[in-house]
Amino acid sequence: MNLTLSDQADLHGERGKARQMAMRILVRMLPVFGAEKFLDITAAHIDSSLFQGDATLEYAQRLSEWGAKVVVPTTLNVSGVDEHGWKRWSVPEDWAEKARRQMAAYQAMGCRPTWTCAPYQESERPVFGQQIAWGESSAVVFVNSVLGARTARYPDLLDICAAITGRVPAAGLHLEENRRGQVLYRLKGVPHTLLEDDSFYGVLGHLIGTDAGRFIPVIERLEAVPGEDHLKALGAAMASAGAIALYHLIGVTPEAPAMESVFRGAPPLRTVTITMEMLRAARKELTTADNEQLDMIVLGSPHFSLNEFAALSKLVQGKCRHERVQFLITASRAVRALADRAGYLEAIRRFGGRVTVDTCILTSPMLPSSIHVLMTNSAKYAYYAPGLLGTRVVYGSMEDCVGSAISGEVTIDSAQWSI
Repeated sequence: MNLTLSDQADLHGERGKARQMAMRILVRMLPVFGAEKFLDITAAHIDSSLFQGDATLEYAQRLSEWGAKVVVPTTLNVSGVDEHGWKRWSVPEDWAEKARRQMAAYQAMGCRPTWTCAPYQESERPVFGQQIAWGESSAVVFVNSVLGARTARYPDLLDICAAITGRVPAAGLHLEENRRGQVLYRLKGVPHTLLEDDSFYGVLGHLIGTDAGRFIPVIERLEAVPGEDHLKALGAAMASAGAIALYHLIGVTPEAPAMESVFRGAPPLRTVTITMEMLRAARKELTTADNEQLDMIVLGSPHFSLNEFAALSKLVQGKCRHERVQFLITASRAVRALADRAGYLEAIRRFGGRVTVDTCILTSPMLPSSIHVLMTNSAKYAYYAPGLLGTRVVYGSMEDCVGSAISGEVTIDSAQWSI
């Protein structure tokens, strides 16, 4: 191992027990990453803030009690509860109390209480080439792909070690040579109208994530300019169905101005032509319910953006959900405040929708036992909910979700998918 004098000082406890423990963990992880040295980071995003049991609480409190402080600007991922709204849901009081104590421990270390899986929606976001340490798979794939910053997929408990020391293994996607494309995906026969449908990008991401696994996908012949929310949905679906931490979209993402540059002179490992038949099959995989009574619509994984609030507000204006169907949106505190200030939440409240912050249904025991069938426009929710929540899922566009909430039963427009 090639440790600097500063690394060695941390390892020997010269800067306190907390930095010593963090550096010991990082040193143990160097061979796992296939690295012999560390490099500096300038920002971090911590997924460890999520309460997952007594062990994660004890870990955070131990670091905090030892005086741990982050040395780079550090944001926090979702927590186990909506800190001020958990009593409106089915969250056990002891769970909420432990989750709040874990939240407090990370704040005491100097982390910003953002409580979101989409920290790039905040005013400060990483820039191209910046070395960072982010946890949370959908955040990692967005910041690597759309912004062009550099991070590995940091697991819980290791991410805070990086933030405390400002160091990460010099390996993986931190290094330029490891960021070239590997598998080429070409779209064929996809109608332009479908490319404008928000549900398309989750389906495409699910298909590619399932097929590519850990390889870096490159997408060409996408004859549209997707918006940031489309790219968010695309990457989140890839990271859920596979282990994608970086994708390239020719002519769109910053490291893929042209085919020649993205592969760095090497041929792709494989070339896959994506047809409408393949996309229809992937879309079908995201739905596990079969003409059953709809209990809830849930949107916001990753967390809802201000533009999504604007779009939803227009869709629900002057309408009202069916009394049997709950309608939930999850978002960050900051984005909810902006949406409220812009006037978007009034129409959503009148419609019968609710917004919760700090957390999401996948990370908090908030849903009542009466919820059996969910509908969502999030491929991430659709992928994880059956296993994590034991619910059945229907996947559709945001417009499909609103229409279904109004009618009280699943209503999906599949015309564009039948071409």
